[in-house]
Amino acid sequence: MFTGIIESIGEIITLKADGGNLHITLRCDFAQELKIDQSLAHDGVCLTVVDIQGDQYTVTAIEETLDKTNLSKWQVGGIVNLERAMQLGDRLDGHIVQGHVDLVGTCTLVEEKDGSWHYVFAYDKDSGHVTVSKGSITINGVSLTVVDSAPGIVGVAIIPYTYAHTNFKALSAGSAVNLEFDIIGKYVSRISRGYAGT
Repeated sequence: MFTGIIESIGEIITLKADGGNLHITLRCDFAQELKIDQSLAHDGVCLTVVDIQGDQYTVTAIEETLDKTNLSKWQVGGIVNLERAMQLGDRLDGHIVQGHVDLVGTCTLVEEKDGSWHYVFAYDKDSGHVTVSKGSITINGVSLTVVDSAPGIVGVAIIPYTYAHTNFKALSAGSAVNLEFDIIGKYVSRISRGYAGT
């Protein structure tokens, strides 16, 4: 379980294909504090640490994960938003994030607005996922408040701190992002549609 409050940025050091899997080695400032078998969110994708060497660690993404996230587009040298799992008793500063990406969206607009940034993302409007204005969404692992909501469209505003401390600064029109919709909204949507045939 995560909160969507990014702890650090990781740098992709190596990408090694192994059958349908991808072994990803990253460098980050808290690698030496990690433990084997620990869960860590990478751009919102929950992955398990399988190896640690100094300031680098390795996780493995299976084919299912590669098919449903933007990890297949990652490149050596890229930067990734990182968050360790929340601890019981911590403040929940973001919102409840599972680290289970619902689908990949595409950035359609990046607009600087006198000290903040406005981003708009498109996603499959037939996916059954919805957003509401002032509700929550997780984009590349970042807990954000929805400012624009329409079928297949979600907009968010980014403050300077978030821009400086996440990989939002590397996004541009056409960038693929991982979207995790609010868990409460997903349950409400599922109940309203009914369970037959879904």
